Amino acid sequence: MSFWIGVDVGGTNIVCGIVNEKGEVLDSIKKPTQAFLGTSSVLDHMAQMVLEIIDKTGLSGKVGGIGIGIPGLVNPWDGIALYSANLNWRDVPLSAELSRRTSLPVYIDNDVRMYVYGEAVYGAGQGDDYVLGLTVGTGIASASVNRGQLHYGYQNLAGEIGHGTMDGEFAPCGCGFKGCLEASASASGMVREAKRMIAEGRQSLLSEWFPGEELQNLSAADISKAMDAGDALATEIMNHAGELLGKALVPAVHLLSPQTIIIGGGGAMAKERLLTPLRRMLMSRLLPDFRQHVSIKPAVLGDDAGVIGSAMQAKQRHEID
Repeated sequence: MSFWIGVDVGGTNIVCGIVNEKGEVLDSIKKPTQAFLGTSSVLDHMAQMVLEIIDKTGLSGKVGGIGIGIPGLVNPWDGIALYSANLNWRDVPLSAELSRRTSLPVYIDNDVRMYVYGEAVYGAGQGDDYVLGLTVGTGIASASVNRGQLHYGYQNLAGEIGHGTMDGEFAPCGCGFKGCLEASASASGMVREAKRMIAEGRQSLLSEWFPGEELQNLSAADISKAMDAGDALATEIMNHAGELLGKALVPAVHLLSPQTIIIGGGGAMAKERLLTPLRRMLMSRLLPDFRQHVSIKPAVLGDDAGVIGSAMQAKQRHEID
């Protein structure tokens, strides 16, 4: 049996795990990314984590390769991280550099695709041939897995569902447009909306929990807690976000016809608070034949999803190569 390393790189932390051929994480380590130290330092850090997890598990000589999920734009076939705002990277030859440091073959891809692949094949979508996954966190992105294969689209750009503009929405988005799905329905979008409504004088438990300048510490998890406590403002924000996600998914379902839609990231933690209005809106607008076969589920693998997805994509691509 061979083993595979999966690395999930974020702007804040890097998670590195070792995975067996069944997609099971045997062990993992998590350390700060420290992107401010520069690209070479981060690459050295990643290589050290890989070598550490191999040494820790005693599997030297039994690892087939490394898979890495990177935020931003990538060229997975040439192993180049084209652009990552979170890491301040441009045109980094990641596969070649990490392979040189570890003496192992390295395969890279976008982090959301790796997360969704892990969930689709080994998590909430296991057993389904057609899976659409969304990550709802600081932003919103998606990926589609058909019979175990990811859909990339031209220039590997498929999945930017978060930048579809929504009727009646005008919040500015980091991409430069206004009214994007992620500007209102992401975790950061919900927090921004709560702060705006409180500033306009709306009453809420949130303003009691975070008086004055403490409101800057508000998180999407706090909105979930306030909703559970019966807070009207928190309920309104969560319902609105869920409904926007449901509207955005209608054309996606009609186009791709997935069996399962997986909601990951912070959206998975919100569970039915977010999924109930999402499901209600989506089902009300789908054609009957689509409505009968699609299900909506929260992701189940947590931090392991990106590690598993990256490792098992490395295995798949190594076998093809």
